[in-house]
Amino acid sequence: MTPIAHLGHFISAFMRGLAQPCVLCADEGGADGLCDGCRHDLPRLPASRCPVCALPLATPAVCGRCLRHPPTHDAVVAAFRYGFPVDGMIRRLKFQGALPLAEMLAGELLAVVRAQPQPDFLLPVPLALARMRHRGFNQSAEIARPLARALGLRIGFDVLHRVRDTPEQSGLTLAARRANLRGAFRCSSGLAGAHVAIVDDVMTSGATLDEVARTLKQAGALRVVGWVVARTAAPAANRTTAPAMARGAQISG
Repeated sequence: MTPIAHLGHFISAFMRGLAQPCVLCADEGGADGLCDGCRHDLPRLPASRCPVCALPLATPAVCGRCLRHPPTHDAVVAAFRYGFPVDGMIRRLKFQGALPLAEMLAGELLAVVRAQPQPDFLLPVPLALARMRHRGFNQSAEIARPLARALGLRIGFDVLHRVRDTPEQSGLTLAARRANLRGAFRCSSGLAGAHVAIVDDVMTSGATLDEVARTLKQAGALRVVGWVVARTAAPAANRTTAPAMARGAQISG
């Protein structure tokens, strides 16, 4: 663990249990740094969504894309729609090192995964070594830590490795994203019959989750689900707005 991550954990541990100004409006917040009003206004996903990819739908059912092209992963649970102000919170976590936000976002994700079948362990999507060194931490791992602590689960830090860095995914079609990620991950242990939950900050096309699931199932995993903080809009909308999003958000998966 890098010094940046150590410092972030120290700050998070110190601040837990203390009332803090709301990170969004600066009014008096709760122990996690959000006031009740801002928490109420967060862009939560509707209950009516595809259980396989978490895409919002008019009625709860498997969406057309997942029916036509069933993904390798089995299900996705997400807390939010990727929009204001969650998008800014995720950017602050990733690019400004605001690690206390990881605990806050994990708490919101925890509220929606508690009712799910519990996996054998959590697996944060790994960063390539060069990106990890540059950033100093893996935002997905920082979100996974509070989840694991609250649910009594272990984190498989040594199970999956990113063996190839990939160009930025923003602006690519789904087929190009999948080709871009092919062979990017390697599993270092057998997972016969395992149920694994993949933790990530944002899901866009699902290409990253699907490549991770493919790698894990080749190693014997029986069920692979995604636990993500935020889900973007439908893929067609993502392709239209990707260049603008890439400048600010740099969404990858």
